[in-house]
Amino acid sequence: MDQAKPHRDKKHGQPHRRQGDGGGRKSAAAKPPQARPARAGLPARLLAVKLLDAVLTRNQPLDQAWAKTTQSPEFKALEARDRGLVRLLVATSLRREGELEAVLARFLEKPLPADQGRLRPILLIGAAQLACLDMPAHAVVDLSVELVRRDRQAHRFDKLTNAVMRRVSEQGKSILAGLDGVQLNVPGWLLARWEKTYGAERARAIAAASLKEAPVDLTLSPAADAGDWASKLSGMLLPTGSIRLSQGGALEDIPGYADGVWWVQDAAAALVSRALGDVTGLDVADLCAAPGGKTASLASRGAKVTAVDLSEARLSRLKANLQRLNLQADVVAADIATWEPGKTFDAVLLDAPCSATGTIRRHPDLLRQKTEADIERLSALQTQLLENAQRLVRPGGLLVYSTCSLEPEEGEAQIARFLSAHSDFRREPIDAGSIGALPDWITPDGDLRTLPDALPPELSGIDGFYVARLRKA
Repeated sequence: MDQAKPHRDKKHGQPHRRQGDGGGRKSAAAKPPQARPARAGLPARLLAVKLLDAVLTRNQPLDQAWAKTTQSPEFKALEARDRGLVRLLVATSLRREGELEAVLARFLEKPLPADQGRLRPILLIGAAQLACLDMPAHAVVDLSVELVRRDRQAHRFDKLTNAVMRRVSEQGKSILAGLDGVQLNVPGWLLARWEKTYGAERARAIAAASLKEAPVDLTLSPAADAGDWASKLSGMLLPTGSIRLSQGGALEDIPGYADGVWWVQDAAAALVSRALGDVTGLDVADLCAAPGGKTASLASRGAKVTAVDLSEARLSRLKANLQRLNLQADVVAADIATWEPGKTFDAVLLDAPCSATGTIRRHPDLLRQKTEADIERLSALQTQLLENAQRLVRPGGLLVYSTCSLEPEEGEAQIARFLSAHSDFRREPIDAGSIGALPDWITPDGDLRTLPDALPPELSGIDGFYVARLRKA
C-alpha cells in the first residue's frame, strides 16, 4: 500500500484530517456482523471506541460522555485496570489526535465514505496503542480488526484495518518521532493566541505541558498532616501544599477516602479559595460551586458556605462530596446571573464558566470542541455574572474572581473592565506565601496567574488559572 504524505494547511501547518478507505467496497450482499464471544481486552476497547465516537462525532464533552459510560452495565463489569484503560485510550487519542491522523494518513489512500461507522475512532485508538502507549502489536492489530468486524457499518473494512494497523505497528513510532506535536495537536487559532499573549517560546512550552497527561492532586483537610499523608500515599508534597499521587487507581481504594481526609483538586485550583484569606466564621457565597472542591476548602476552614450552581446534577455530586468529607454547606440550585438571596455576604467567590484552556491536560476534548467564538461568548457571560456577584458583597467585603482560562479576555481584561465600571471596588494584591503560590505566579497587578508549565517538568505541570481579589468600599 503506497504511503501518502498528509496534506498540510498552508496557514497553520496542520494536516487536513484525511481519512482513507483503502479500497473497501460495499457489497449489496454484505451482511451485518454476527454476535461472537468477547475476547480478552475487547470489552474495554469497545467502550473506548464508543466513548471516542461520542466526543468526535456527536461533539459530546468528554466528562459528560464518560459519566454516561461509567453507569453502563458493560463498564461496571470491567475490572478496575480495564476501567482505567478505557479512559487512557480515549484521552490519549484526543490529546494526540493530530499526530495520529498524520500517521494514519501515510497508509490511507482514499477518503472514507460517510457510512464508515466507527472506523475512524477504531483506527485512532489502535494507532494510539501502537505509536504512543507501546502495547503489544499482535494483540492491538487483532483487537482492532475484531472491533471493525463487530461494527454494523465498518465491518467491510476489516482487511484495510489489518493492513493499516500492521503498517502502524512497524513504522508508527518512527513517523511520530519526526512530527511536531504542538503544531499538529493544538488548533492553530489557539496557539496563535498564546503566542500573542505569552510570546512564541512560552506558548510552545504551555502547549507542550498541556499535551501531557495530568496526575491526580489531592487537597487535605486542615487537620491532616501533609507530610504524613504524602508518605502514607507514596505521593509528592508539592510547594503549594497539595499531594500529587505517583500512580493511579480507584479513588475509593486510596487510604483516607472513606474517612474524608482529602478530596481531588488540581494544585492550582486549590489556591483559588485561599485567596479569600481567613474565612473562619464568615458568611461566604461560592458561586458556580459544583463539583465542590472550593466549597469543601471554605467549609473545612470554618466558613459558613452557601454553594450555588445552575446544575442540579452537579450539585448532587457536590452534596455527595460534602457528605463523605463530613462538611456542611447550604446548597442552592439557581442561575448565578439572576440569583437574589435577599442578603449580602462577607465574601463572594465567583469561579466563572470559561473556555477552560488552562485545563486541556485534564480535558483533551477541548482541543477539538472549543472555538475562538466561545471565548467571546463566555467573556460576555462572565461580565454578566460579575455584575450580579458584586451586588452580593457587603460593604467592606471581598469578591474573588477566578477562571481556568489562559485567555486575557476571561481574566486580566475582564477585571480591568470591571474595575473601570465599579469605583467602589479596588484590587487587593494577593500575597503568594499566604496562599501557597510561588512568587512568580503573581502578576505585576497583584493577581494570581498560573500556567501549565509553571512547575518544573519533573513535577508534571499544573492547571492554568487566573484569580483576582477585590475589596468593596
